[in-house]
Amino acid sequence: MDLKELGEFGLIERIKEALGGPMPDGVLGIGDDCAVLPQAGGMETLVSTDMLLEGTHFLRGDIPARLLGWKSAAVNFSDIAAMGGRPVGSFLSLGLPAGLDSDWMDAFLAGYKECSQYCGAPLLGGDTTTSQDGIAINVTVVGQCQSGRSRQRSFAVPGDLICVTGPLGDSAAGLQVILQGARGSEAAEALVQRHYRPVPRICEGQALAATPGVHAMMDISDGVASDLRHILKASDVGAVVRTEKLPLSAGMRQVCARQGWDATTLALTGGEDYELLFTMAPGTEPPVEYYAIGTVTEEKNLVWEGSSQDFIGFRHF
Repeated sequence: MDLKELGEFGLIERIKEALGGPMPDGVLGIGDDCAVLPQAGGMETLVSTDMLLEGTHFLRGDIPARLLGWKSAAVNFSDIAAMGGRPVGSFLSLGLPAGLDSDWMDAFLAGYKECSQYCGAPLLGGDTTTSQDGIAINVTVVGQCQSGRSRQRSFAVPGDLICVTGPLGDSAAGLQVILQGARGSEAAEALVQRHYRPVPRICEGQALAATPGVHAMMDISDGVASDLRHILKASDVGAVVRTEKLPLSAGMRQVCARQGWDATTLALTGGEDYELLFTMAPGTEPPVEYYAIGTVTEEKNLVWEGSSQDFIGFRHF
């Protein structure tokens, strides 16, 4: 069986079975946005790692180096936000091809530093090596939260509202603008910036984690259609998503209408919005902007109310 047949989830399960093993008391391992390690003094350490490869996650000629630096840090700090934690620092490892311009490198590092300062988490170390084929970027982030405060994917319960912290599909629409040469309007450029420069929802994640009644949480990296399935599987529940309730920005609607793109499909399957996807008990009022898009159910299936499609988000294999 090749990796495409096995699929991303199958590969993760195989790795977990081969290498996971029993976890020490209080440790959360493979299967969430971050690993959770208990500390002394009533705190928990959060750790996550992610990789970006040229040609797979970015095209060097299409994204300015400074924005790639920002994005490389941001998508990782978003994992800390997804657990309700505060970033502490990061480790950056780079595989760099021969002949890469030093000005490009300086701009990349400036963008990485800008995001790190925004999140209040300095660079703590890393590694460098030569790459034979394109740029490889690997980032590990460390954060912390109060013991028992981290929000995990397995915490959803039937009856919960399914919510997101902001508009969906802007990043996916921005990518389409880039790939199809549809730039030029103010709305299109705003979508491109949403794709290039995602903002980790650090404050929102901490506020949600501190709110009684907020249960499961993760960030939206692969699209609601993929990421919600992670929550449903981990929590052993199902869901009804009301597609007419999806929050879509005016600019995204405008560009989709002009280009003939399906806004609902982009919103559910495009990914890289890095908003927070969370579930909460009805009547809960967290101190953040949010949009309710569905309900958690006991029946272990996923229903897209308002559409006959079965939406599937981004898959890595």
